[in-house]
Amino acid sequence: MTKKLGDLYLIPTRLGDNPPLEVLPIAIKKVIEHIDDYIVENEKTARRFIKRVSPSKSQPKLKLSVLNKYTTEGERHTFLNPCLEGTSIGLLSEAGCPAIADPGSDIVGLAHEMNIKVIPLVGPSSIVLALMASGMNGQSFCFNGYLPIDKSERKSKIKTLERLSSDQNQAQIFIETPYRNMKLLEDLMNTLQPSTRVCVACDLTLPTEFIKTMPAKSWKYSKEDFHKRPAIFIIQKD
Repeated sequence: MTKKLGDLYLIPTRLGDNPPLEVLPIAIKKVIEHIDDYIVENEKTARRFIKRVSPSKSQPKLKLSVLNKYTTEGERHTFLNPCLEGTSIGLLSEAGCPAIADPGSDIVGLAHEMNIKVIPLVGPSSIVLALMASGMNGQSFCFNGYLPIDKSERKSKIKTLERLSSDQNQAQIFIETPYRNMKLLEDLMNTLQPSTRVCVACDLTLPTEFIKTMPAKSWKYSKEDFHKRPAIFIIQKD
């Protein structure tokens, strides 16, 4: 008789330090209360999150495997071993949804190769929330990750994305390291056509949330400071 495999649960987390159940469904609490094995980006923050969601859960029983840029391919292949023994695992992102702009996608790919059932849970995604609130094309869009750091390469990429947005009527989404947000916004203002729409969605789901879409030329008069605040940028040229 074939042994039943455990499942891989994709567990979203908060985008900031607000109370978990303000932005997460009760289903996540129920799953966390029954799972002791997790794949996480940072053990300390993962333990803190689990404790906030389920204060009564035993911390010593937790088994956490760390997935980050230092994790080797050999280590990644062992992370799903509990599933092969019939134990379900939770995959946690540092913020938002696992496997979306997140290293967890490698683990999800391995799960499919190993015939392990993947169960995505509902939770906040900053990319989706920003697009929803931007007023830009939610039927056709592209997430581009980080733009180049080099100034000339970045300006070239911005022009390329602007052209694509116009040719394909497509919203172009990207992110930046928070301490470079203002520099990116400056480059957008100086590179895009004045009428190209720019959305900045910052501190999503938090009390300090800010979301605004307006032409590139209008951002020159904005007083909002996005320095060191998690933000999503979206552009679209009509």
